[in-house]
Amino acid sequence: QLQLVESGGGLVQPGGSLRLSCAASEFTLDYYAIGWFRQAPGKEREGGSCISSNDGSTYYTNSVKGRFTISRDNAKNSVFLQMNSVNPEDTGVYYCAAAPGTAVQVHRACTYLATRDFGSWGQGTQVTVSS
Repeated sequence: QLQLVESGGGLVQPGGSLRLSCAASEFTLDYYAIGWFRQAPGKEREGGSCISSNDGSTYYTNSVKGRFTISRDNAKNSVFLQMNSVNPEDTGVYYCAAAPGTAVQVHRACTYLATRDFGSWGQGTQVTVSS
């Protein structure tokens, strides 16, 4: 099973920036959806952004669109999340997750960002936005 390890979390002031990294053990299939999810205290885990490992198509929810950028480096089996203009509502544990499948399945997984569609998860990294 694919193993994922997140890093880069920490404390950041409102309006600041942070870059998260997700290192994968190996992308053995042609198609993966790699998503970033946030779990705020007392709330369910929710998706914010996603990228196709094959063609680099990106997907964002309205809450992060224009502020966060997801990218990939297939040579390093890594996916990144650049977080800009953060606000306290961005606080939470950030997880990266992977969903293998066909191109159609990857597109669907990234479009809906449903946690049940993602079978591999990292351990999470804490992001706290506070002054």
